[in-house]
Amino acid sequence: MARPVTLFTGQWADLPLEVLAGKAASWGYDGLELACWGDHFEVDKALAEADYCKNKRAMLKKHGLEVFAVSAHLVGQAICDNIDGRHQCILPEDVWGDGEPEGVRKRAAQKLIDTAKAAKKLGVGVVNGFTGSSIWHLLYSFPPTTPKMIEDGFKDFARRFKPIMDAFKKEGIKFGLEVHPTEIAFDIASAQRALDAIDGHECFGFNYDPSHLGYQGVDYVKFIRTFGKRIFHTHMKDVWWGHGDGTVGVFGGHTEFADPRRYWDFRSIGHGDIDFEEIIVALNDIGYQGPLSIEWEDSRMDREHGAAEACVAIKSADFKPSALAFDAQFDR
Repeated sequence: MARPVTLFTGQWADLPLEVLAGKAASWGYDGLELACWGDHFEVDKALAEADYCKNKRAMLKKHGLEVFAVSAHLVGQAICDNIDGRHQCILPEDVWGDGEPEGVRKRAAQKLIDTAKAAKKLGVGVVNGFTGSSIWHLLYSFPPTTPKMIEDGFKDFARRFKPIMDAFKKEGIKFGLEVHPTEIAFDIASAQRALDAIDGHECFGFNYDPSHLGYQGVDYVKFIRTFGKRIFHTHMKDVWWGHGDGTVGVFGGHTEFADPRRYWDFRSIGHGDIDFEEIIVALNDIGYQGPLSIEWEDSRMDREHGAAEACVAIKSADFKPSALAFDAQFDR
């Protein structure tokens, strides 16, 4: 096996972590990517309690599991977003506070910095997450959107995230942005622009997830080759597209997932249109040896069946890069 296969716990936060750990071990996983919600990884407890991280690792070890990353998607979303009532249901009470937008953004930024400190205590080097975006609502440029409006959005992102990345650097932690609709970066062009806006900060990179690129028509293998060493972590998630009845397009038509009219939907690995062999080849080419973390989402399938099946599928798809040229035996 070339790389450890882990399970992202974000979609499983209704289960106590120890229950999920036992299940994940029985399905064949090598570790868990811990979400910073539910009881999976509690940042405040990690910082306040001397034995919290030690005990968390011991519990995982009991099940034969490792941890390589934690994920702070929910608080990250609030850092650059235009805050409204939707955010209250995803944020901790101490981050939401009175709901005043700028206060929420500042508390979310501090919580992300705290997450880096907690990750260091846990002994992992990567925090994955979102950034939010003050300009996502300007995606379709009508009423007319000026270049300055977009540039101001990237400046807002840089103003907010540079101090966070400086704090990450002090802790020796990397931040992996999951390139995703509603974030400052959602395709190759916007990812490059975000990286440029933050002056190529060494701690800012990407949590690669092909599912959010494929249905948009973005070359998800080119993304790997474009950003190379900036890929700090990966999510393995499948998606299909072009399967609707022509009623709904790529923007989703305000339909729910699993609506048969949808143009695209997330699928369990092996049931969508992502070519994971091409992804593995590209990851080998850039020298990525971190975990392959399965983010399991499929509204049409029992999640325990799907998580077990996905683990087998990714382990079967993965392979070590060659240690020598295939024709080296002809050398004299």
